[in-house]
Amino acid sequence: MPGVSLHALSVYRMSGLYELSLSEIGELLEVEPGYRARQVWEGLYERGERPEEMTALPGAIRQKLSLIPPALKEVACRTADRGETVKWLFELHDGRRIETVLMRYARRATVCVSSQAGCAMGCSFCATGQMGFQRHLSSGEIVEQVVVARRAALPRRLSNVVFMGMGEPLANYDRVWESVLRMNGDMGLSARHLTISTVGLVPGIRRLSEESLPVSLAVSLHAANDELRNSLVPVNRRYPIDVLTKACAEYVTRTRRRLSFEWALIDGVNDNPRDAIELADLARPLRAHVNLIALNPTPGYLTRGSSPARVHAFKDSLETLGVNVTVRSTRGMDIDAACGQLSSSNAGTSTGAITLGRRSVE
Repeated sequence: MPGVSLHALSVYRMSGLYELSLSEIGELLEVEPGYRARQVWEGLYERGERPEEMTALPGAIRQKLSLIPPALKEVACRTADRGETVKWLFELHDGRRIETVLMRYARRATVCVSSQAGCAMGCSFCATGQMGFQRHLSSGEIVEQVVVARRAALPRRLSNVVFMGMGEPLANYDRVWESVLRMNGDMGLSARHLTISTVGLVPGIRRLSEESLPVSLAVSLHAANDELRNSLVPVNRRYPIDVLTKACAEYVTRTRRRLSFEWALIDGVNDNPRDAIELADLARPLRAHVNLIALNPTPGYLTRGSSPARVHAFKDSLETLGVNVTVRSTRGMDIDAACGQLSSSNAGTSTGAITLGRRSVE
């Protein structure tokens, strides 16, 4: 069929259109005028159109582009919170599976995206960590999650993207950052509304502090002394708290962005007055904001999350100690879409993983 390279089609069928650069789309369109590639690019990123919806293109080109399937094949889609929370289970071209969560609010929406299939960090309380590591996602596979969520959010505006789904984003730094550049530069999302979460990979935090885009950083802390954090977050043995906090201080100084500490409250483990004092001693010098949420249940970790009374007592202690703190509401727990609950282990049914219960982030 004229206008599109058949060889390029065969090469790109597994990766999906969002894996391609603008120049690669130009190669795909072969002898077509250069502006056709730009039309495809704008249709994909600015309007989130499928090939058949790109009516500015000739029908033959639309038909050929439609031969490249999406990188994400929907296996299951479940809703909670009266339809305001949506969780997708997607299958990738190699059979790996990931989950993505959309949270709708009154006028806006937030999507929580995965950056890896599985996770190598080994946090015992997290469902994704219980899966183990399978592979990194490509930048196109990450971006396509946002595109799907943006369509589903309509007529509300997708305003926030949080890298708090499956995987450790800073362990897949190059692909994550490429997806951030496309979300900001091509999709028009504010860099300040793009949040990258990490369990504390210090080299990645340092790289992030040197980037030009002012994205937000959230550190999943969960313990403020090395003995406890070593047991909850094994990577702490490699990057202990004093090393981590120095990297965080560099990030704050260089970017002038607010740092967040994420703290999943676990009954009798990290919700005691002493834990609040230790956390406050870390957070105050960094002017870090603390987000609290009771640990969400996962099959592989039997200790329960803190009770509402203990959560609010912990919050009160932090405020008394001069820390800015928010208790996050939990969304999607009944479909395993809450923070720490995302997982692809239940094939064919979208049962979540185990993150820390999905935070409600507007």
